[in-house]
Amino acid sequence: MPEYLIGAGGWAYFQIPGLHPLAAYSKAFNFVEVNSTFYEIPPLKQAEKWRRIVPQDFQFTVRAHQTMTHTHRLQPRPETLETFEKLRKICKILRAEIIHFQTPPSLKTKQESIRNIQDFLSTISLGKMRIALETRETSPSKLPSELIKTMQEHNIIHCTDLSKGEMPACESNILYSRLFGKGHHNIYQPTDEELKEIDKKSSKGNFEKVILSFHFVRMYKDAARLKIYKQTGKFPRITKSTGLTSLEQVLQEDAKFPAEKQQLIQSQGWKLFDLTPEKRTHARDLLRKLPEKTYNNINEVIQTLQSIIR
Repeated sequence: MPEYLIGAGGWAYFQIPGLHPLAAYSKAFNFVEVNSTFYEIPPLKQAEKWRRIVPQDFQFTVRAHQTMTHTHRLQPRPETLETFEKLRKICKILRAEIIHFQTPPSLKTKQESIRNIQDFLSTISLGKMRIALETRETSPSKLPSELIKTMQEHNIIHCTDLSKGEMPACESNILYSRLFGKGHHNIYQPTDEELKEIDKKSSKGNFEKVILSFHFVRMYKDAARLKIYKQTGKFPRITKSTGLTSLEQVLQEDAKFPAEKQQLIQSQGWKLFDLTPEKRTHARDLLRKLPEKTYNNINEVIQTLQSIIR
């Protein structure tokens, strides 16, 4: 069985009174992707604190700063190499074995870009670290053979999104997946069936380690759902109720009124509710049954659905 790491992209929103967010997060998960390094490189003392407040077996991965990938586009300039050295020190402190590079959609995987990547890789010293490369908005099936060959030569992990059906274009002993889902950006909540499919895909192949980094808008809850399923074989409930009562509880979180049917579907349809104790479904599956009109409050929505379902 491979080592299985389940976590999320950052810990800032994991709030428990009296605890540092990372310390609290590390009680629930065994891995985190340091997302903040994409925007700002922390002081070394900050990284030392992060390492100190988590368990010994807790694992980090670190995202490369956006100036490397988006500004300098992985060209081996002095600025790029200087930033990499700073991140390498952060990784060493955190004992992070993987540094994640995300290329922007505008960086097409053409000959010039591939040469830049090759030159950059030949310039840096990774040591025991490995790169996980995510080519944003370029499907694995469309990666040029020369880039795949370069990734294989440098033992690079191809980072994909299993929630969108993507599988790595080149073999590796590590599977690294950043999960965003099928909605706009990351506004999505996966069903039990979709999480099962992610688990099924991650179990294929001869991987020694599987890393699943959740980035859905409710990443902590969804990561916990998969973790509980892996441990017990069952998925937890979303609410304490079922049917329309469960949907009502979900809508009460932040639904705004008055609202037309399509507005409700757009703002609330991505959420899950408990249709039955064993089945979760998206709110849009019921909201689509509503007549086209403006609704003034949640009670009006629920009462209308009750009359339709009967």
